[in-house]
Amino acid sequence: MIYSTAKSPTGTKNMNITSFNLRDIGEKSNTVPESKASLSVVIPVYNSEGIILDLHKKLTNELSLLVKNYELIFVNDSSPDNIWTKIQLLAKADPHVKAISLRRNFGYDSALMAGLNYVSYPYVVIMDDDLQHNPEDIPQLLSEIEKGYDVVYGNFPLKKQSFVKNLGSWFVGKLAQFIVNKPARLQITSYKIFRKEIAKGISQYGGPYPYIDGLIFQMTSSIHHVMINHHERAQNKGGHGILKSMEILFNFCTTFSILPLRIAVFLGLVISLGAGVFSIGLVIVKLWLGIDMEGWTSIILAITISGGIQLIGLGLLGEYVGRTYMNINRQPQYVIKETISIDSAQQLNEIR
Repeated sequence: MIYSTAKSPTGTKNMNITSFNLRDIGEKSNTVPESKASLSVVIPVYNSEGIILDLHKKLTNELSLLVKNYELIFVNDSSPDNIWTKIQLLAKADPHVKAISLRRNFGYDSALMAGLNYVSYPYVVIMDDDLQHNPEDIPQLLSEIEKGYDVVYGNFPLKKQSFVKNLGSWFVGKLAQFIVNKPARLQITSYKIFRKEIAKGISQYGGPYPYIDGLIFQMTSSIHHVMINHHERAQNKGGHGILKSMEILFNFCTTFSILPLRIAVFLGLVISLGAGVFSIGLVIVKLWLGIDMEGWTSIILAITISGGIQLIGLGLLGEYVGRTYMNINRQPQYVIKETISIDSAQQLNEIR
């Protein structure tokens, strides 16, 4: 498949598999009031070659009339398709487009970290690349954050995704209430807007396994939400499947909490106490009722008690190792391969 750029009779660049006219994606209005805000939009892209042009068109049509200045930062998380070529062509036709390509697939949140490090404007929108997040909802998010909140989430009355993913989202939300004090009525979604100060705080996180929502809840309590619609996926296959979602959940639990280690300690205590109570019961049966238990009982008890004690020891050791690990591990969150229209001098935080 060949992509090309050409000059139209009016001097406008055409691009697409056949042709793509920049006029088709909307023109910036000259009547936008000077009081309007400026906006950065960060979008990790993966396996979305077939919808990137439609996404760009919808964003441009909306933002060109909504804000004074804007930028679209696409982060290619080492997508196996030809999306980087399309982004390069978009950037040639539209000066608002910026892009980062990573050397390998680092994951959704790491890709976001790469993009957030280079935002320029006071408000930052994060959204997915599959058009389940409608760009037409950005005005509602922007209007709400201008009331003074630090972060505004787009919440959905109904998510158009599989039952398993909906169940996983519910479970993560419940965990977040215990681990990072998420408000009970707030739904964690990847469609959100926050201030540049929050983006700067997020970019200063140096751990190898970032989780954007966890970092947000640690930095501010000025969080609100608006109800918007969740749309059908623009293509059948999503960029991040169940395994990726499980990886995000594991990172969330181990990065922002030592709860799994404490669960190990708790299980060790329960097993040891249960074995101890059972042992006392066997002694009572032997002494009072004169019933002699078979030899396997003592062996099972010994194994159970020792196993419980080992779990306690491993849990306590893991407690210290986990704390040390979270403080000193400096594995890179991402490695940049190539950029488009990105000024490294404007990054919010130096790449670790």
